[in-house]
Amino acid sequence: MVASGERARHWQYAELPGVDLLRARYIRKTFVRHTHENFVIAAIADGVEVFHHRGTDVHAGAGALALVNPDTPHTGRAGVPEGWRYGAVYPSPEVVAAIAAETTTIRGTPGFVSPVLDDPYTVGLIHQVLRATDEGNALAADTMLRVAVTRLLRLNGGPLPRREVRTAGTRIAARARAVLEERMAEPPTLERLAAGLGTSPFALLRAFRDAYGMPPHTWLTDARVRRARHLLDAGTAPAEAAVAVGFSDQPHLNRHFARIVGVPPGAYQRERKNVQDPGRRPHVTSDAWQNKQLSRTWPPKAEENRMPPSCGTPWGSGSP
Repeated sequence: MVASGERARHWQYAELPGVDLLRARYIRKTFVRHTHENFVIAAIADGVEVFHHRGTDVHAGAGALALVNPDTPHTGRAGVPEGWRYGAVYPSPEVVAAIAAETTTIRGTPGFVSPVLDDPYTVGLIHQVLRATDEGNALAADTMLRVAVTRLLRLNGGPLPRREVRTAGTRIAARARAVLEERMAEPPTLERLAAGLGTSPFALLRAFRDAYGMPPHTWLTDARVRRARHLLDAGTAPAEAAVAVGFSDQPHLNRHFARIVGVPPGAYQRERKNVQDPGRRPHVTSDAWQNKQLSRTWPPKAEENRMPPSCGTPWGSGSP
């Protein structure tokens, strides 16, 4: 059950291909361990978010950014009773790589070094991106996104380490992952999966955790939600997507989808359809809020006055 006052909108803007967008306020929301195909750049406006990242809990408060590289397991929850409010952009690895190649000296695959960066200026830039998409201002949205990503890479960027398969354990984990991807709707038990790979259940469990940061069953749920997102993007009905990826029914998909993506699959898909209809930009909200429209655009005007204007030139206050 979602606490009163929680709301979220997860959408895309046709003029920013390869980028997902989110604006949310959560109080009791808990994100289970999951990954993203894209980068996470979350700009905290109020409150505190706590997320488990590479073996430890990290805190991101107002004026800070939570930064997660693709395919990196992490969680998310409120760090204070009042929860947290934030805006986020999720640029694809290709988008970030193109920006890095043009504006930085990073060689190799670019990524973020630290999961939290205190930088109110870039927090303002991220909220400007979201406001510009609301206003249909493609030039401002694209400009602010590129400036924000460049600034973050210069302040907190570096080449991501290469993942090389060197040990028997990592090879077995990769083979197990391939089996689960192929048999997503009807996966084997851990015992049968291990036997088919010529190992023991606990040896496979350890190897999989070491390679992917989570046990096979948690990874499978994450992978199912990820594939369901692609099906929803393609127009598949939520009930059909649920069965296709191996969930027992749509409520089963709803529960896991909301705990990973932050909004129910129906609200998620409606926003995807709205990308094709520029005349409609409803603020679809999460769970109990999803049938109401938000009456204003976040952040509130008091905060907007503390941030650079969305149509202004960003290079005057310390940005790249």
